[in-house]
Amino acid sequence: MLNAEPLSAKAFAPYGDVIETSKNSMAAMNEARFERFDDLAKINVDGSNDGHVAISIAVAKVPVELPYRFELVERHPLGSQAFIPLNEFAFTVVVAPFGESVDAADLRAFTTNGRQGINYRRGVWHMPLIATEAGQEFLIVDRAPSIDNVQVLALGQAITLII
Repeated sequence: MLNAEPLSAKAFAPYGDVIETSKNSMAAMNEARFERFDDLAKINVDGSNDGHVAISIAVAKVPVELPYRFELVERHPLGSQAFIPLNEFAFTVVVAPFGESVDAADLRAFTTNGRQGINYRRGVWHMPLIATEAGQEFLIVDRAPSIDNVQVLALGQAITLII
């Protein structure tokens, strides 16, 4: 069993960035009609093979039921990958440290507060994206094309995610 903990920048730092507004990153914009929050995540993509930064939207078609069982993780060696909810809803991510393999004991799960997004560092193992309701939308910032940028690893056992 894997229990999810609340997402915080400090706890998630080994795996990537938490994307959320903070007074530390705020600047006035457009004659101070807006507050702008800059540099919230370190986007990193390998530009080889015509790679570039892409912005996409994913809409959940099939929600998962909790608790959720998964048997594999993936990573993206050529670029970071960010997921930002377009509406306010909490979502859960599972991560593992860098390395060639993943030990189930090293998995960590985090649940956002509904307003946070995440950015996986390049090469960080993570569970594929899940949604708990159909229609949940995510803004995605990652590397395109995705050719040769996804590696999948079977864990050898099913892990049950508890939220």
